[in-house]
Amino acid sequence: MNDWHSWAAIVVFVGAYALIISEKIHRVAVALGGAGLMLAIGATDDISAFYSEDSGIDWNVIFLLMGMMMIVGVLKKTGMFEYLAIWAVKRARARPFRVMAMLVVITALASALLDNVTTVLLIAPVTLLVCERLALPAAPFLIAEVMASNIGGTATLVGDPPNIIIASRAGLTFNDFVVHLAPLAAVLVVVLLLLCRVMFRRSFAYDGDRAAEIMELEEREAIRDPRLLVQGLIVLAMVVSGFVLHPVLHYEPSIIALLGAGLLVAISAVDTQDVLADVEWPTLAFFAGLFIMIGGLIDTGVVDEVSQSLAHLIGGNELGGSLMLLGGSAVLSGVVDNIPYVATMAPITSTLVRDMGGSSDHVMWWALALGADLGGNATAIGASANVVVLGIAERNRQPISFWQFTKYGLVVTTATVAISLAYVWLRYFALA
Repeated sequence: MNDWHSWAAIVVFVGAYALIISEKIHRVAVALGGAGLMLAIGATDDISAFYSEDSGIDWNVIFLLMGMMMIVGVLKKTGMFEYLAIWAVKRARARPFRVMAMLVVITALASALLDNVTTVLLIAPVTLLVCERLALPAAPFLIAEVMASNIGGTATLVGDPPNIIIASRAGLTFNDFVVHLAPLAAVLVVVLLLLCRVMFRRSFAYDGDRAAEIMELEEREAIRDPRLLVQGLIVLAMVVSGFVLHPVLHYEPSIIALLGAGLLVAISAVDTQDVLADVEWPTLAFFAGLFIMIGGLIDTGVVDEVSQSLAHLIGGNELGGSLMLLGGSAVLSGVVDNIPYVATMAPITSTLVRDMGGSSDHVMWWALALGADLGGNATAIGASANVVVLGIAERNRQPISFWQFTKYGLVVTTATVAISLAYVWLRYFALA
């Protein structure tokens, strides 16, 4: 890492990150500006940025988001989200914390079957309507849900994109993830609820008059277009099935999402312009810029240098290495998007596992998955779902600042990673 390009790439990335944190310049402008600088200084080039599978824009993520945003845009027109909002509030008797608990559990469960970005795209509109009905601030509910999505996504192979990378590299199955990570994820969701009860206690003001109004509402009256709703739910079910059957079909989630979006627009009477207007284009632009900046760090060897240093520290100590890999991955995934991080660490982890004799319980792989998935909760840009929710909140005039998210994210990440460290030690070493 002696090349000046490496140090220049670090300066650009750190400077962009500082500006995103300061919020003095809009994060989309910072990401695109940082991407432009990475290209200008030669840290990466157009081939690597736009066409490379290893360090460029992850088009699978971009088009997965675009496809699901289009599907959600169509479903919005049916009144489905208003229906779900009224239903959820009535089941929780309009008690704010009960509402949050219900939405958190639903989000975590959905994220285990869908990817976490798709889940928050579906849940966020419901949440905004619930908070509007109850006159509650939306930020605490959205923050709790995105953290639940990242925790719930840890449980399965399809729940979080890094898990797909790990499964492919390590030869792990859907059932392997369920057996090894789902029990821990369930515990961590309970821990998240307990933390939310404390962190957001000032946001649970109960308004008896508003509660009484909502309890009198009939949720079925919210459905505006039953035919479109049926069409949308059928297509959504097909898309979800495609995600779950990824190990069999071998279609990327982005392809499934785009096929679903195209089919829904084709068979319904909705206007294509209206559907495209619901796409969060600033969020997609932010991701593109962020991917190029991270690609600059990868192409100049910065990420590889950090990863190799971690591998050197681990040496042949499987226990110490597993715990260090988990903790180190959590820290780095809070700063660098966990998808390129795991893509870089996967071959290094594979070498570590081979050098240690290939542990039968894949403990090193579980450590990498837990660190990368849970570390994404640490900051506002630590995971794709975080960025998507911040974009939705801003578009609905309920902005969540970088620090507003991060101050809670650091608490949740510290607690969940600490429990995960104890889990890895107990299950794979102390009780093995």
